[in-house]
This record gives sequence, C-alpha cells and structure tokens, in this order.
Amino acid sequence: MGKLLRHKLIAMAFLLLLAFPARAGELESMSFIRDAEIEDYLRSLGMPIFRAAEINPQSVNLLLIQNNAINAFVAGGMNIFFYTGLLQQSESADQLQSVLAHETGHIAGGHLIRGREAMRNASAQAIIGMLAGLAVGVASGNAQAAIGTIGGAQSIAERNLMSFSRAQESSADAAAMRFLDKAGISSQGLLEFMKKLEGQELMPLESQAEYVRTHPFSQDRVQTIEHHVKMTPALHGKTLGPSFQMEHERMKAKLLGFLHPEAALLRYTDKDPRLTARYARAIALYRTAQLPRALTVMETLLKEEPQNPYFLELKAQMLFENGHVSEAVKIYQACVALKPDSALLRVSYAHAILENGVSSQTDLAINQLIEANRLEERNPETWRFLAAAWSRKAETEKDIKYQGLVSYALAEESLAQGQEKEAQRFATRALKTLPKGSPYWLRTQDIKLSASEDSKD
Repeated sequence: MGKLLRHKLIAMAFLLLLAFPARAGELESMSFIRDAEIEDYLRSLGMPIFRAAEINPQSVNLLLIQNNAINAFVAGGMNIFFYTGLLQQSESADQLQSVLAHETGHIAGGHLIRGREAMRNASAQAIIGMLAGLAVGVASGNAQAAIGTIGGAQSIAERNLMSFSRAQESSADAAAMRFLDKAGISSQGLLEFMKKLEGQELMPLESQAEYVRTHPFSQDRVQTIEHHVKMTPALHGKTLGPSFQMEHERMKAKLLGFLHPEAALLRYTDKDPRLTARYARAIALYRTAQLPRALTVMETLLKEEPQNPYFLELKAQMLFENGHVSEAVKIYQACVALKPDSALLRVSYAHAILENGVSSQTDLAINQLIEANRLEERNPETWRFLAAAWSRKAETEKDIKYQGLVSYALAEESLAQGQEKEAQRFATRALKTLPKGSPYWLRTQDIKLSASEDSKD
C-alpha cells in the first residue's frame, strides 16, 4: 500500500470519525471499493428508477462497501450504499434493481435520519468527496476493483442513519413498486428478494441478515408485494432481459475473483469454458501473483470481446502493477476511447502516463484529469495527480504559474478531504503566483472563502 493511499485512508478515517463520533471500541472496519464496470452496471439499473422517481440521476451516488453481509442503505443525502455481500447473493439483475428501487423509495420519501449534530455540521462536499472519490485503485494502479480498508463506524452508521420503522419500510416498498410500474418493469424481482429474507425475523437477532436488522421485516410486506404482482398482469415477464443478467453474472464473478481469489480458483477450474468463469479466473490468477497465466486467460476473453473496455482495463491494470507501464498506457488509451465518459478510466490513464515519465505526454495527462474532474467532481485523487502533473510542468518549463496551479490543486484536494485549514494554506500560497483575475485565481478565492467559513463551524 503506497504513501498516497495511506494518506488518503487516514483522511477518510478522520472524516468518518467526525461524522460518527463514538468510543474507539465501537469502531469497525469499513472497506470501500471503486470499480468502473460495477458502478456503470448499477447506474444502468438505477436510471429508469431515478427517472420514475423524478430524481436527477446525476445527484445520486452509488457506493460499494466490502462486506459479506446482505445489506444496502441510504445515508448522508442521496448516497446509496451496497454491501458486496448483497451484490454477490442477489440472484438476478431484477432482484438487485428492486433493492435499488426500495432504497430510492427511502430517498423519495424523505426517510433519512440526519444523525448527530456533527453529521449535520460536517461539510457535505467533504463527505461526498471522500465517499464518491475513494478511487483507491487510482492511487495504487488498481482501478478495477481496489480495496482500501479504512477506520470507520460501520455499525454506528447503520444504527444512526438507516434504522427505519416498519411504516417507512412499507412506504419504501410501495414507492419501489410504483417506480417499477412506471418504468414498465415487473415487481417480481422485489418479491423474489423479499422471499429470500422470509423467515429472518423469526431467527435470533444475531443470526438475522443485516438487511433485516436495519430494515424491519414483516410477512405483511411480502404479502403486499405478492398481491401487487398479481394485480399487474400486464407487467408479467417484463424483466430486464439476458443482457442485464449477463452483466450481473460478470459482476458476481469479478467480485469473487478480487475479494476471494482462492475460492474463485476452486469454483472456476481451467476446464470451465464459460466467459464468466474465465473472467473470475483471470482476476484470481492475477490476484495470486500468477501474471503469465492470468494474461493467457485474458487473451481468450479479449479474443471474444476485443472492444470490451473493462477487459482491456483489467489487462492494463495487470501490466501496470507489474512494471509494464508503457504497454499499459497504450491499453488505457484504448479504454478511454471506448468509454470516454468514465472518470475512473481517465484517471487511471493519466496515472499511467505520469508513471511512464515521458515529459511530452504531461499535457495529455493534464487534459485527461481535467476531463475526469468534469465528469466526477470532488475526487481528491484527481487533484493530487493534477498537482503532480503541474509540478512536472513547473520543472520542465520553469514557469512560476505552474507552481500556483500546484498549490491550487492541493487546495482542491484538501477541501475535498474536509481539511479546511490545509485548503486555506494552499489557497493562500496559490494566490501569490496565479495570474490575478484568471479562472483558477477566482476559483482559489472561492476555496479560501469556503474553507474559512467551514473552519468556523
């Protein structure tokens, strides 16, 4: 784990402690994951739901937590968190979409409990920036499904921010069914997911699925959903279809390969010809330091789908992390060409360019990072790499304005991490050298003012 990653995790731990103050003995481990493919898949499931709920899709953040438990929750505004356990235990795209619809029902119904005063006073930008910007893979070159373990208050967050009443759960169910109806999708997936949890409330508390503990369950809810499915015969069979199910199976295979590589190698032998099996196996081989074998399997995947940006990304990641940086740069370039709207891919591409050390490509890296920041704001890693790129320009061109841009980028990074004093310090430094009245100078003035106001709270 590199220094950049460690610094970021420390900042994240600080922010979570600020949001959920608690005794040290109560704190548990919380691991966040960034992955372009899985996030894109979840967003594709969510788009018709958000539109049906009349919610701006861009205002909803979808975040992944590494945890084997079956759970999902809403916290801190329009942030929907999914445990990897729920993703892996869901049997279909329709089931997963129904969970997303239910959580959207909590957002639309205004069910969120704001929690403690510290949560209310904490900078919303900092919270969203740290959660949505946990591009751990960018810091380590592992943008595919990197895992960063952070000090957090998982059980406290659950207890304070997503403990809903039975009435709220029924309301969220009703909203989910309404959104699915409006989108022309059957609620059968919601019924199937609820039936997976049926009987949980009769079990001892410690044996119940976390989704049941944080979302009070009742047999009445199952019966209501079952009745709704029967009363909407026009939607029978209106499922997401084979293409979504294929993405769902790939997501599960990918998570198994990254999170449990040994188990993946046992489940998917080299005699299993299915694409999902080879996908999981390639990842597991790479995760267990068997690069040549992993690359061999990757070539079979790319032979079938040569234009798959996520297969290409995985190959680039394997090469990058094993010192083949120049080759990785070329593949990341192809990824971005195929998926230009992915901020994570652009940052990975820029990172590889910078690590490759070719001075003539520094401007290319800067352009990629600026575009990534436009696509996904408040990602601290984007600003950190911009600072590195502008620092390189300062060294090669001996132009003082780049020193100002370095300080400006570090001010943005600090602000996104909730470090107001650091943001002020870097902003003050940037204003000394940035051209007065320039766009970056004006933005730096805003940062200084914003950081000053936040530090007074």
